[in-house]
Amino acid sequence: MNQPGGDKEIRRQLVSTLESGHNHMSLAQATKAFPVSAINSRLPRVPYSFWHLVEHIRLTQKDMLDYMTSTSYEEPPFPAGYWPEKSARATSAQWRQSLARFHQDLKAVIDLVRDPACDLFTVVPNSGGKHTFFRCCLVIADHNSYHIGELGIGRQVAGLWPKSRRD
Repeated sequence: MNQPGGDKEIRRQLVSTLESGHNHMSLAQATKAFPVSAINSRLPRVPYSFWHLVEHIRLTQKDMLDYMTSTSYEEPPFPAGYWPEKSARATSAQWRQSLARFHQDLKAVIDLVRDPACDLFTVVPNSGGKHTFFRCCLVIADHNSYHIGELGIGRQVAGLWPKSRRD
């Protein structure tokens, strides 16, 4: 970061990537006007529902946030710590809660990126010397983008987009 303002520009672009993946759909866009009657629906040959997928995105992002910020971090068991039970079904309140918690945790990640006191290229204490804050944020953005795209495609396949939506 030898250029003046380089740190600010890196932070700005990283926030932009976390918010929407630049050219990718955000979770808010992927779930806008989502029919509550379909949150527990599963596509053929897909072992999880739309809510399972949203909850997986949320749980994984929360784990990464905790990894970066908690001095007492413990990795959850896989897959139980990253996915709801296969038989679990959500209510409309749980769907809204999953979405709200996702956005709350994303805001916390973005606040961390925007904090000039956080050196993004410092190694995360819980990483055993392997991962920087910057890398962790890229992993969050990548994972979110992948599964949000999956959600959008699933919604298309199931015919769950509003008729007024323009592709």
